[in-house]
Amino acid sequence: MVRPSDADRRKNKTPKHRQRKSGTPAPSRRSRSPESPPGNLSRTPTGKSTPRMRSGNGNQSGTGRARKKHRFRPGTRALMEIRQYQKSTTLLIRKLPFSRVAREIADLVSAEPKMWKATAIMCLQEASEAFLVSLFEDTNLCAIHAKRVTIMPRDMQLARRIRGRTDGLG
Repeated sequence: MVRPSDADRRKNKTPKHRQRKSGTPAPSRRSRSPESPPGNLSRTPTGKSTPRMRSGNGNQSGTGRARKKHRFRPGTRALMEIRQYQKSTTLLIRKLPFSRVAREIADLVSAEPKMWKATAIMCLQEASEAFLVSLFEDTNLCAIHAKRVTIMPRDMQLARRIRGRTDGLG
């Protein structure tokens, strides 16, 4: 078999890396019968085209190909969650685990057991969540200042150091 010259290849305008080498088989194409319609339609015995029914496991009946699950691009889901949390006013930390941690810290500070009112724990949780949100905002600004989008522990340490002794709690 004679290989085409460079001039012949330029006439066909097929890039060199796309041309098949001699001896390699042609790419297989799925064959379709002439009477089968294109697309997602099937023929009834009377000759009318009807849409195919999907089976329960996501495969199209007759073809064996699975339907692709919808996927968001990287970062889209995170932005959707950010918008959702910015709209809401609910507490982000669960109440019972926070209550346990608050009581445990109170027991470390003072030896005698204390009784807590539910409103006191709620107030403490509101204040601590507000503190954490503002700390993460400052941490994000430190990361952006370093020309990064990912926050790191050193960003949080810098934010706490800039805040000082009273606001940074350290």
